[in-house]
Amino acid sequence: MRNKFNQYFWVAVGCVIASISINGFLVPHHLLSGGISGLAIIFYFLFGLPIGIQIFVMNIPLLYAAYRLLGKDYTINTIFGTILFSVAVDGTRFFSQYNLIDDPIISALTGGVISGIGSGLIFRVNGNAGGLDIVAAIVKKYYSLNFGVVGFAINCVIMVVAALLFGLKLAMLTLFAMFVTANLTDKVVEGFNRRKTVFIVSYNTDSIVSSILKEVGRGVTILNGEGAFTHQSKQVLFVVVSLTQIAKIKQLVHESDPQAFMIVQDAAEVMGRGFTLPNSRQL
Repeated sequence: MRNKFNQYFWVAVGCVIASISINGFLVPHHLLSGGISGLAIIFYFLFGLPIGIQIFVMNIPLLYAAYRLLGKDYTINTIFGTILFSVAVDGTRFFSQYNLIDDPIISALTGGVISGIGSGLIFRVNGNAGGLDIVAAIVKKYYSLNFGVVGFAINCVIMVVAALLFGLKLAMLTLFAMFVTANLTDKVVEGFNRRKTVFIVSYNTDSIVSSILKEVGRGVTILNGEGAFTHQSKQVLFVVVSLTQIAKIKQLVHESDPQAFMIVQDAAEVMGRGFTLPNSRQL
């Protein structure tokens, strides 16, 4: 029950933030967003129809499809997010009257950032606000299509319509805002506190492990491996560190074994003792 409340709370916060992005930064400069929201904004500019109500109406057939194809639990969560987002968009409509930022370029950037934060908060707790998220879930479950391609095609149509109605400049600014939104959404979902994973292949692993434990203070996992060409047994060290610790790791590995083979990769999010839990003892 507590987890469900936590999910609904952050979905609500994300919906409000995303709706402020639409009304405070996109609409005043005739910019659009992606998906169903973008279509609703177009009809708002053409006919003055409330954006939030349009979003809800456009989602009705998608919600029906979600119920038939994705199940009751998914549909309930989606209905909650869809209603909240629709209400929040119309509830924050007054922001469009203030013209918070005069420059359309800065407004597009700011709107993209704020929209990305809102969407990221929703996705981070496994929620959604309807629209193309439903299409994505259906495509993922039943078809071999890449939803990235489908979503890109839909948004391209929106961009073409925006260019015909409001000019190429505003269409490109809309595309810029959508790009910022997509990237920041990923950052929020993955977590900003990015780490590095390091794989070290060496014949002198004891010295390297000792140095890392003593000098860096991070745990090390030892994996057993075998060279494909020589068939010699060897050990592979796996360690997760912060970005600022990479240079120290490289130095220690080079001092212990100049011939060691090392791979450094990004880790989107790390959870557990030493990172999100108190580091009471070395792993």
